[in-house]
Amino acid sequence: MDKRALLALVAALAVAVAVWVLYPKPHNSLKVSTTTSLYDSGLLGALSSYFKKESGTELQFLVVGSGQALRLAKDGAVCLTLVHAPSLEKKYSDYLTDHIIFAYNYFVIVGPKDDPAGIRNSTDAVEAFKKIYEAGERGEATFVSRGDMSGTNVKELSLWKLAGLDPKGKEWYKSTGSGMAKTLIVANDLKAYTLSDISTFLKLKKEGKLDNLEILYSNSTELINVYSAYRVKGCNDPKALEFLKFLKGEGQEIIASYGKEEFGVPLFYPAEGKEAWLSQIWEELAK
Repeated sequence: MDKRALLALVAALAVAVAVWVLYPKPHNSLKVSTTTSLYDSGLLGALSSYFKKESGTELQFLVVGSGQALRLAKDGAVCLTLVHAPSLEKKYSDYLTDHIIFAYNYFVIVGPKDDPAGIRNSTDAVEAFKKIYEAGERGEATFVSRGDMSGTNVKELSLWKLAGLDPKGKEWYKSTGSGMAKTLIVANDLKAYTLSDISTFLKLKKEGKLDNLEILYSNSTELINVYSAYRVKGCNDPKALEFLKFLKGEGQEIIASYGKEEFGVPLFYPAEGKEAWLSQIWEELAK
C-alpha cells in the first residue's frame, strides 16, 4: 500500500470514528405515556422488566394522568399510551390506533375509619357521593380530589354529575392536582374521603402510609376501571406493535398474577377471555 492510499485509509477511519462518536447507535428504547396508577402499583415495572428481558427493548415511561398522557400522544412525544379514561380516549381517537384493552380492576371509595358520612351501607356509588356531600355541608367530612383530569378524576366528576351535585368551590372539597399516591397521602393526613384505584390504595396501605384510611365502598359494577393501550399514529417503530402483542399475550399472565402473593388478591385482572364484555363496558364509559 503506497503512502497516499495509507493516508486515505487513515482519513476514512478517522471520519468513521467521528461519525460514531457524534451519532452513536440509537438506544433500543420506546417512549410510553402512562397513567399513574399503572406505575405507582408497580405493575409496569413487572411488565417492562419481562419485556426488556425478552426483546431487549427498554420502555421509557412518562408518568402522568390519563388526560396529559393522551395530550403527549397527540403531540407525538411518545409512541404508545396506556390510559383508563374512555371518554377522554374517544376525544383523541384521531391520533391513536391499534386499540387494545389489556386489563381492568375497580375504583374504590376510601375514607376515615369512623366513616362520618356513613357511606359503608350505600346502595351504590352515587348514594355514597351524596352522603359525602351532605356530611361536607354539615362540616363533618372532607373530600380530596386529584383534580388533574386523570382517568380517576374523570370518573369522580362523572359520579358527582350523576348525583346532581357540584362540590367545586366548597370549603370541604380539596384538590391536589397530583397523582393517585400523593392524593391518597393527603387524604390520609386530612382523614378525608377520596376515589382511588384499588391497586394504588392496597400498595400504599401495605407500606404503612395510609393508617387513617379504609376501603368503605367497593364491589360495584359502576366502578369498573378499564385500561387501554394505543399506538400513536405516525409512530412506525415495530417495537410499539411488539409491545402491544406482548400485552395481549405473555403480559396477560403477568397481570393475572401480579400482587397475588403480596396482597392475597390480584391488583389487576387480565382482559384475556373477556374482551367482548370489556369492549361493551368501554363503549358505555366513553359516552
